[in-house]
Amino acid sequence: MMQYNNLPIAIIGGGPVGLAAAAHLTLENIPFIVFEAGQSVGQNILSWSHVRVFSPWKYNIDNAAKELLEQTSWIAPDEDGLPTGKELVENYFLPLSNLPQIEPNIRLNSKVLSVGRKGLDIMKTWGREDKPFSIKVEENGSINYYEAKAVIDATGTWNQPNPIGSGGVHAEGEQGLSNHIFYGIPNVKVDHLERYKNKNIVVVGGGHSAINALLDLADVQKAYPETKLNWVLRKDNMDKVYGGKKDDVLEARGALGIRIEQLVNSGGLKVHTPFHIQKLVKDVDGIQIIGDLNGEKETIENVNEIISNTGSRPNLNMIREVRVDLDSSLESVFDLAELIDPNIHSCGTVRPHGEKELRHPEKDFYIVGSKSYGRAPTFLMATGYEQVRSIVAFMAGDVEAAERVELNLPETGVCSTDFDDAKGGSAGSCCGSEPSIDGSESSCDTGIEKNEKVASCC
Repeated sequence: MMQYNNLPIAIIGGGPVGLAAAAHLTLENIPFIVFEAGQSVGQNILSWSHVRVFSPWKYNIDNAAKELLEQTSWIAPDEDGLPTGKELVENYFLPLSNLPQIEPNIRLNSKVLSVGRKGLDIMKTWGREDKPFSIKVEENGSINYYEAKAVIDATGTWNQPNPIGSGGVHAEGEQGLSNHIFYGIPNVKVDHLERYKNKNIVVVGGGHSAINALLDLADVQKAYPETKLNWVLRKDNMDKVYGGKKDDVLEARGALGIRIEQLVNSGGLKVHTPFHIQKLVKDVDGIQIIGDLNGEKETIENVNEIISNTGSRPNLNMIREVRVDLDSSLESVFDLAELIDPNIHSCGTVRPHGEKELRHPEKDFYIVGSKSYGRAPTFLMATGYEQVRSIVAFMAGDVEAAERVELNLPETGVCSTDFDDAKGGSAGSCCGSEPSIDGSESSCDTGIEKNEKVASCC
């Protein structure tokens, strides 16, 4: 037995999957510490608090967390209801984090800067597993170091947005015009109304986050008719964007595709596709977006504001001194890549996986949640809950439980059907091309229901 076995397990990230890990560790009586960079658990989800997810509560609450909460006066939400980001935090994350078994172990305003083995860099092999993990943390302006016997990285990808430039790199001029670009889903009807009303706006991205932004902007356009809407996509098949529509098992997700198709057909939205952004230029009339449209140079002129929904990518800098095995294209955990690769699957399908698939060469180090999927767009909160259940079972010595699959999802999972490109159509449900939103996590589960904005299930 290692001499550091009495140390806690470090959980990095206080979003849904990080908190689920804390709940499972609590039930196993294994000590832990949670580092959350924000001022609250679920801080990233609060950045889209106005957005309603399209997966019902019954898929959004971890079983271990529910078991702990049911021992208190907590009132479970309607399992068929669709929560907003704010409701997820207020009715689930905060009550869970405030439990006396969990609250003392959470450190807010604590940004992890690096993870490694104590006294060793990534090149040192001899005696590596005999050393605890050393975690460098910035807390309220101070740098502190913590030791842990294992690390669960649940930091997600939400704070690492992809640039709008073609090829995954910043377009020329993009960084210099960042004050005109919103990376995420702004609350355009309330908090940011003055920024967007009667402006010429470009939304970049072909997935559900972009669709949510456009549908809200369409409401702004009705109230302020001088508002102009442009949609830039790299896709060349709009049927893929619209998804399963009425055939989707999750009604709210299917309704999203129906509403955006109606908006496109109405003429209130100009679509530029397939458009690859190369350069942004600011002049007296606004921003000129220069790029390639079907092999020809094209310019979108006099743009006032840009909303970027081109997905996210994992932050790998903090784990540079940890031996991890990542897929070269997706930057996902290596063994997950073939299960979720959008180059293979038109829509990703959730496949059973747990501790074994999530192992790295660095013993006792795990990447979970949307970060484990790297740049792939198919993550669900329920998938992350199953990941940490399996990992904690393994840490507790229950190998049988760790290998068991306990994932319960809708019939179509994330998006379980493929497109028939030859027919130009789609069947069943489908998600977007970019990781949508999940606060600390990302997801492709966004939808619209009853004229409300409905976004990721994370």
